Amino acid sequence: MTKIKIKVRDLYLIFGARKKEALRLVKKGMGKNEVLKKTNCTTAVNCANFDINEGEIFVVMGLSGSGKSSLIRCLNRLNQPTSGEILIKGKDVVTMDKSQLTDLRRKELAMVFQNFGLLPHRTVVSNTAFGLEIHGVEKEAREKKAMETLATVGLQGYEHKMTSELSGGMQQRVGLARALTTDPEVLLMDEAFSALDPLIRSNMQDELLDLQKKLKKTIVFITHDLDEALKLGDRIAIMKDGEIVQVGTPEDILVDPADDYVKAFVENVDRSAIVSAGSIMFSGKETGKLTIEKDGPALALRRMRERGVDRLPVVDKSNVFLGWVKARQVAELKRKNIRSLEEILISDVPLVDPETSAADLLPLFIDHTLPLTVVNNEKELLGIIVHSSVIAEVIGKEREEIIQIKEEGGTYDGEN
Repeated sequence: MTKIKIKVRDLYLIFGARKKEALRLVKKGMGKNEVLKKTNCTTAVNCANFDINEGEIFVVMGLSGSGKSSLIRCLNRLNQPTSGEILIKGKDVVTMDKSQLTDLRRKELAMVFQNFGLLPHRTVVSNTAFGLEIHGVEKEAREKKAMETLATVGLQGYEHKMTSELSGGMQQRVGLARALTTDPEVLLMDEAFSALDPLIRSNMQDELLDLQKKLKKTIVFITHDLDEALKLGDRIAIMKDGEIVQVGTPEDILVDPADDYVKAFVENVDRSAIVSAGSIMFSGKETGKLTIEKDGPALALRRMRERGVDRLPVVDKSNVFLGWVKARQVAELKRKNIRSLEEILISDVPLVDPETSAADLLPLFIDHTLPLTVVNNEKELLGIIVHSSVIAEVIGKEREEIIQIKEEGGTYDGEN
């Protein structure tokens, strides 16, 4: 069961001397620019509502000035919210006193910054152990923990180097190690890889994903780069002018953009690498599936005629996939007055997981003329995929066009 780690409710952040007046206008629906003109106040975050699940990478992305960095700084109160709630393990960060906030920052939250934030006069291990030093941990214990964390991020052998001797990517690893050394429950990463060269940045993204498999931290990651968001995020929140306009999985964002703003973001993305089999398959009754125990040749032929196809999938009474039957062989069974479909089942077909990407589906059609069969771990039939649906994703057709492909002929066609 998914456990919610952070709840954000009706969160507002307004900068300026007339915050109360500006907040009242914002809540009445006045736009960011008009509020600025009337009050000289900037609306950085406007009524943000979202949950962050335990152990997920939650990415907040948007253009410069969208409010994403202002938002993440509310989570640890580097920015004092103007109004709203931020609940971490049921405790409201917004109303914490100084002592509670210090305790939260020491034990539960750590932050990794874009500019690394390292102490240039200290060694790598000393930088990494700095958080524990502030907590009053003895030198031997904190350096032992720092050494272990540096090994985790691939910096063994560099412990006693000065940070100025390291490359940008290695310096960011030190920043990440320093955050992890205090063993926080939540890791806040504000544009953490933005200052790195593209190749180093890609490598750091891969390393973060590898680390997450082991550590399973709750990570809030800020970026302006959609490709980075799609690569890292279990879920993504897209911001515009202080508002969150959509929250969803990478696939949700690509397949069903909430508005024209999000649509413009994703229009040049290679959807085939992200859109999955589960989102483009014909499911349930759309498949026209036959049940081996009760459906015979006469019903099979009738269903094929109704649907305008020349093949159908066959399952048992538990919905376990058994194979496909083709019209010509079914007609031959009917002519011979044989009522079972079992002897003509075509079972040597590829079975795909619903998470398989569209890009990985296309090669499967090369040696197989039947639609692809989507099943779960128990081989239960979840759906089927026809060639045109995969092509639509690979060449970048819109969701509406895929739906149109589905609707032509009532369900799916016998194209292959």
